[in-house]
This record gives sequence, C-alpha cells and structure tokens, in this order.
Amino acid sequence: MLPKQRSNNPHRTRPGQMRLSRYYEPVEIHKRTLLEANVIKNCLSRTKDQCSFVEYKDFKLVYRQYAALFVVIGIDDAENELAVYELIHNFVEVLDKYFSRVCELDIMFNLDKVHIILDEMILNGRVVETNKSRILAPLLALDKMTEN
Repeated sequence: MLPKQRSNNPHRTRPGQMRLSRYYEPVEIHKRTLLEANVIKNCLSRTKDQCSFVEYKDFKLVYRQYAALFVVIGIDDAENELAVYELIHNFVEVLDKYFSRVCELDIMFNLDKVHIILDEMILNGRVVETNKSRILAPLLALDKMTEN
C-alpha cells in the first residue's frame, strides 16, 4: 500500500485558517493577526461538550461550529451571549439559503457576497436585520442585474 500523497490543490483548506473577519472598532493589523491566532487556538482547543462562551482578555468569545466551519464573535459585557449565539445561527442559515448548504469554499470564493450579507445584518456592530428574505434581497437583486 502506498502512502497518501499530499494534495497540491491550492484550494485545499487547512483547519484553523481565518476566512472572514470584521472589526467594528479600529485594531492595528499586527494586533489583529495575534488576536485572530489566539481566538482560533482558544476555540479549536475546546471539546464539543464545553460551553460555546469563552472569557478572553476583556471580552467574551461566542462561537458555534458547523461541520468544519467555525463562526466566532467577540463581544463585551453589555451584549447578551445567547442572543449572539442565535445571531450566529441566523447568519449561517442565511448563508445556507443563499449558497445551498454553505461550506468554507463558498466563503473563500464569494467573500464579497458574504460581506454583503454580514453588512445587511450588522451595522456599526449592532444587529439591524434578522429576516432572511430581507437580508438576501439586495444580494439577489445584484445577482439578477449581473445575469443580464
């Protein structure tokens, strides 16, 4: 039996790689890199039996795992963890509706569309829309215009 060869596929995904990040307060680039690496490490090291709310420095991480896809949101003490936990689920449901079962590659190759979805849901760090049809309406209209 021959050993498996490493794939030379440039689109092969590696666990723990940040695909999308959005900040609603200014953070220097080098601090973002360290922050994102630590957040990934903290969330990936947890088991499925552990709570999805993690104290980290001066804020909390709220995360959900969907197969190989992790969605993590950092919040302060004023935010409701359960509401943010449900927001993550709503975000993934919207992505599922648009991409028909979203996966990491959908995010990688359609980052602009994922940003549009996120922008329809959250404005300046505050949730402004949760209705899936209203969130997708501008993106579907854009898709229709680009078809012609």
